[in-house]
Amino acid sequence: MDERASVNGKEYTIIKLLGKGKGGYSYLAEAEGRYYVLKQIHHEPCAYYTFGNKIEAERNDYQRLLKAGIRIPEMYDIDIEKERIIKEYIEGETIFDMVKNDISADVYIHQVREMAEQAKKAGLNIDYFPTNFVVRNGRLYYIDYECNDYSEEWNFENWGIKYWSKTDEFIKYLKDNS
Repeated sequence: MDERASVNGKEYTIIKLLGKGKGGYSYLAEAEGRYYVLKQIHHEPCAYYTFGNKIEAERNDYQRLLKAGIRIPEMYDIDIEKERIIKEYIEGETIFDMVKNDISADVYIHQVREMAEQAKKAGLNIDYFPTNFVVRNGRLYYIDYECNDYSEEWNFENWGIKYWSKTDEFIKYLKDNS
């Protein structure tokens, strides 16, 4: 991505890549002295996930998460044509980085379980992979907008928790993605 990007005519300076997910690249961006996350949708293949219209899914999933009461960053703008989203930047450490750096995430398990319960009541699963959770001032935020219809197989207790400590699954992920 260039050092500058526009969303619905507003210019943002790209500072750095924050991460790449199944649906897009997230960048730390700045405009008018404030930090944001600029997400650029990509269309790279994903062997284990099928997408429809990604930008519409982001908008719809954001609304579903809000209704479910999940703590997420605010969506400020969406550019359908350029497939870009501007959302609130939640500064903090990810659960993934904590686990990777041998910092226990146990203190946040009750918060993710509360989110999981809210999601389940709304008929949803969120993506419990620890890169999707940031801690700011002791509060856990789900920083992705992805959600799917609820399934026991993909809930926190059956899938997500496997990556919230230095389990065999976590170590294998590190090894395979280094």
